[in-house]
Amino acid sequence: MYSRDELAKGFRALGVPRGDVVMLHASVRSVGAVAGGPDEIHLALRDALTADGTLVMYASCPAHVDEVGRGNLSAGEEREVLEKLPAFHPFTARSQRENGVLVELFRTFPGSLVNAHVARFVVWGRHAEHLISPQPWNYAFGRGSLLDRFLNLDGKILLLGCDHDTVTFLHYVEHVVDIPDKRVARFKVPVEENGKRVWKEMEELDTSDNMAHANWPNRFFARLVDTYLSQTHNAGGRVGDASSYLFKSRGLLEFAQPVMQAIAADAGAAARLLP
Repeated sequence: MYSRDELAKGFRALGVPRGDVVMLHASVRSVGAVAGGPDEIHLALRDALTADGTLVMYASCPAHVDEVGRGNLSAGEEREVLEKLPAFHPFTARSQRENGVLVELFRTFPGSLVNAHVARFVVWGRHAEHLISPQPWNYAFGRGSLLDRFLNLDGKILLLGCDHDTVTFLHYVEHVVDIPDKRVARFKVPVEENGKRVWKEMEELDTSDNMAHANWPNRFFARLVDTYLSQTHNAGGRVGDASSYLFKSRGLLEFAQPVMQAIAADAGAAARLLP
């Protein structure tokens, strides 16, 4: 069983210094038993960062909120969702379950803030207000977004025993990289305006399983991350029982952009990535 203090020491040993801006992706199960429960994981990271630091996690939205029009629901399912789904309330809605239990614990912990968007992040710390300042309604992972501000703060990405295919920052790279034939998703979101539920049109590069480009290989993000870790000789470390990695978002951006350009031009270029 691990204590909060032991986990904080593990984060520091991994390279998390005080005052950093860190985006966390985590698997609670991978950490092992934690005295006091899984909330102690994000609290331990906050201890390592100190009050001068900033913690970010991606929460997204509950099922169906951003699915009408994407083409992954049947006509009957869409009719039912349009009829029954309530308006999305960013400050009370649960996190997307696929993003793991820790982000919902972090979202509901005192002092955490969220941005008012279905592309919803949870933040805490020194730069929290700046990070959740207004962002574009469309293309909310691109220029002017929280991810853009995270990059400009020299943010780092922390993978805590999680699937490396979940790195949300790579959606930012997809949005800003100069390649042709990006796939655009257009859909509707239920929001409240003047006390009434309305369905508001929205668009972004396709962040679903269809992916943002026809040439992207299966588990593309994981392959990008693993190849980047290998090429930068980042062996990671352990926090609790979890295999963990810390790296700079700008470094990943600079690595991933030319790779995306090469694969967009020739799908065979993906063979250069680790499987």
